[in-house]
Amino acid sequence: MHAKGVIVTRPEPGLTETLLAVQKAGWDAYPSPSLCITLRELLPLPPRTICAVLLTSGQAIPALCGKIPQEMPFYVVGDRTAERVRQAGFVNVQSANGNAEDLIKCVCQHYTPLSGTLLIATGRGCGITLADTLRQIGFRVIRRVVYETRATAEIDSSVITLLEQRLVAAIMFFSARSTISWFGALSQSQQKIARTVRSVVISETVARTVESLKWKAPISVASHPHAIGMINALGRYS
Repeated sequence: MHAKGVIVTRPEPGLTETLLAVQKAGWDAYPSPSLCITLRELLPLPPRTICAVLLTSGQAIPALCGKIPQEMPFYVVGDRTAERVRQAGFVNVQSANGNAEDLIKCVCQHYTPLSGTLLIATGRGCGITLADTLRQIGFRVIRRVVYETRATAEIDSSVITLLEQRLVAAIMFFSARSTISWFGALSQSQQKIARTVRSVVISETVARTVESLKWKAPISVASHPHAIGMINALGRYS
């Protein structure tokens, strides 16, 4: 019988729904979040007109609730993040259904630099290139750090046991940083085993990160950088 376990390294929000999707595809799904998230309070905004909020991750949503008017336009990278924004009570939400480049294209279809100031709510160390690119186009941009991520200190022993017993068929990686974090929490002997397990990654950038770790097993890349693309790349258990 083939190994049936799939390790999902995604943190919440998104971990639970990915676990369910993996299970629906016939696999045994095991949570192993590679990053720990700490929320930060949204700092007061300067007296400028904010015309829209941009998000590259659903991690930022909790910090905005009660701080941003519910009718404020939101532009987000993916459909799932858009759904979370709506669930938080915001009513004007557009999804770029892609990556940061698609998000910029989406914003430029609706706004010009004369429209007002764009607010990017993001994590520490994130959203910098997005903000710089929009400023080069001519937009006024405020970037606010509303959450921080840190690498997980250790991986749950039950997940290690599955790995050592060769019961893991695939490991799912959702970002370059989380890949390095998860792999770095393994011992050298555990890393050696992990390299023999197929990896399923969200983008070519993450694939290159996995390759840099001297991976020996196949690397499956999602056709689109979102959760559905990841499930399609994983495939059904057979």
